Amino acid sequence: MDSLFPDEPVTNAAPSPLAERMRPRTFDEFVGQEELLAPGKPLREAIERDLLQSIILWGPPGTGKTTLARIIADMTKARFVSFSAVLSGIKEIRDVMTEAERLRRTTGRRTIVFIDEIHRFNKSQQDAFLPRVESGDIVLIGATTENPSFEVNAALLSRSKVFVLRGLTTDEVASILQR
Repeated sequence: MDSLFPDEPVTNAAPSPLAERMRPRTFDEFVGQEELLAPGKPLREAIERDLLQSIILWGPPGTGKTTLARIIADMTKARFVSFSAVLSGIKEIRDVMTEAERLRRTTGRRTIVFIDEIHRFNKSQQDAFLPRVESGDIVLIGATTENPSFEVNAALLSRSKVFVLRGLTTDEVASILQR
């Protein structure tokens, strides 16, 4: 007998960090960025209608860039793939691009590719996305704390809309803490 309570599920996984467990999962839970995400705003409408085009989310740490990408992942019917520019290499990028092309060709389904810290990818890594963005095989969402005009490939930047996320106000931070 392995457990005193045999019907209880056994899990060896450590609990998620508090910040991860508290991360907003819907627009209603998201605090701040009303100028971008209030009902009726173009970015929110595109997300809710699943018509999002390539975007770059630019703002300081803690403004909701990654959280917004996760909300998009939960709302879209597209396949959603997430990369960390710190951990991903060119082979992984090419594999995902090949699968995105196959999926679009065989099922018509889009692939949304989220790149956290896109400014950390070098030029050749960023170049690997360009043909698939141009062909419509992928929708690119890049998140960066650095000015995209200097850190993101000009060709990718010209095919994306940049949204600037501002730092949270004291009242917004207090609202988050009260949750």
